[in-house]
Amino acid sequence: MAKTAALGIGSTQALAERPQTGITPSLARVLLEGFDRHYRIFREYSRRAKQRFESGDWLEAQHACRERIKLYETRVAETGERIQAIFGGAQSDEKLWPEIKFHYIGLLKEHKQPELAETFFNTVCCNILHRAYYKNDYIFVRPSVATEHIDSDIPVYRSYYPRGEGLRNTLARIFDDLGLRRELVNRRHDLRCVLRAWRAQLPRPFAVEPDFQIRVLSSLFYRNKGAYLAGQMINGAHEHPFVVPILRDPSGGMSLDAILLTPDQLASLFSASRAYFMVDMEVPSAYVEFLTRMLPNKPKWELYTILGLQKHGKALFYRDFLHHLRHSSDEFAVAPGIEGLVMVVFTLPSFPYVFKIIRDVIRRPKEVTREEVRQKYQLVKYHDRVGRLADTLEYSDVAFPICRFGRELLAELRRSAPSAIEQEGDTLIVKHLYVERRMVPLNIYLDQERGERRRQAILDYGNALRELAAANIFPGDLMAKNFGVTRYRRVVFYDYDEIEYLTNCNFRRIPQPCSDEEQLAADAWYAVAPKDIFPEEFATFLLTDPELRRWFLESHADLLDAGYWKRAQERVAAGIVDDVFPYSQAVRFRLAEQKMK
Repeated sequence: MAKTAALGIGSTQALAERPQTGITPSLARVLLEGFDRHYRIFREYSRRAKQRFESGDWLEAQHACRERIKLYETRVAETGERIQAIFGGAQSDEKLWPEIKFHYIGLLKEHKQPELAETFFNTVCCNILHRAYYKNDYIFVRPSVATEHIDSDIPVYRSYYPRGEGLRNTLARIFDDLGLRRELVNRRHDLRCVLRAWRAQLPRPFAVEPDFQIRVLSSLFYRNKGAYLAGQMINGAHEHPFVVPILRDPSGGMSLDAILLTPDQLASLFSASRAYFMVDMEVPSAYVEFLTRMLPNKPKWELYTILGLQKHGKALFYRDFLHHLRHSSDEFAVAPGIEGLVMVVFTLPSFPYVFKIIRDVIRRPKEVTREEVRQKYQLVKYHDRVGRLADTLEYSDVAFPICRFGRELLAELRRSAPSAIEQEGDTLIVKHLYVERRMVPLNIYLDQERGERRRQAILDYGNALRELAAANIFPGDLMAKNFGVTRYRRVVFYDYDEIEYLTNCNFRRIPQPCSDEEQLAADAWYAVAPKDIFPEEFATFLLTDPELRRWFLESHADLLDAGYWKRAQERVAAGIVDDVFPYSQAVRFRLAEQKMK
């Protein structure tokens, strides 16, 4: 009440009589103060990642990642409550919002994160106004502030010039400048390995141009048990992006584990199927611009997302989607693959994503509710995805042009998910949906491919199960149709309605029958509880193709033993965080040297 009086705001009637300009600048400032508080806390979480890495506190690092994701909704709710307390409901007058937006834009003139502040504005505004006002007059459907060339107090990247001091000495100085409290355990060896790998990748002959330089981002990228130095070698018209993973040595020091140089290696590292990076960024747009030059095929929305700025990533994705709709004419259609029991899945052939809507009535034999499905997707959102769980964008009240929906798909939506859709004139409003990058379902991939690609896919399926187990995840339904193959031929799980923490599962061996009647019985002769899992059955139900079964058993026979899963549970329960590398073991320096010997 004191805050309301201080602003000269009393009743709703007084607000109506008061000129709009008396309310809107103050409301705009409260909105920006809410965002600024959010980003200060966000940066503090990211800044502390360096300390967690140096001390090897991996469980705390996982906890910090989960907590940082929650920050945004907490600050949005907090800002909404503050607005309600100060303005007493005046914010519900939609006529105020164009002017609020006008004043808000003025506050962003010298701001370091204007694009994120605009998205924060949108989120708060959309919590207040009806969707009829989700227009550029009221919210930022289009950006209003350019993010190019925003100056950071600390330069976003540092430049080094090897022509004077030589490449080896330059590399040594780059790692010295990182400011890590712990030294490289075998500095000379690690730098030699980086140089050797670099020289093998660079074109021959390598003619040094006058502008020959190495640029590295000022902040390291932290995720799981690794820190990553990202940069570019620039030589004339050629740019050579690279990332050097830094690991904590068992002795307490540091080691350079590899250097990632190829587009596939970099794309795998910066994949949305992994946990978000912790990066201390004053000007996030500058980091995204730098990464865009390193990864020209990655859309900016995905780069923002992997930097932990997933809300702005969602906003950019939706802008890209609207742009694509305006410049295409194909129809949405049911996605290829086996029809799901839980979701209606559709896609736009010219757009490489799928849209998933929970059915009103989930088909048997699935025994899960709509709310439980949403909780499973939340589990994945907050969990370490270790490159094996597809990241999902969640939206509410999404408007689609109904003329772009094929007759078959529209009939399926009205039959299977009528409560999730609403028609307003020529627009179809989907009240809740998930968006994922389109992949080839593993069952279709295995049917289509032959030879080595087929073998690699079934082996990677086993690798996916192992890596998910190390991250305390059991997929639940292991059928091949619930896994997809990415552009880089990695197997990723994407059907989350039965996903469960590994430690919540009860892995059992099938009891021996006590009589001939039990042995010949059509049904199980033993009691089975809801979370009982019998790995011995995996081969029977999942590996019916003899060739696939043979390949799988050659490398992954232990996955059919309950003992393997129990040991994985014990490691998780003991707080052991296993290494899951976002790059091939073949490029690791020490393993490569062991092979050479």
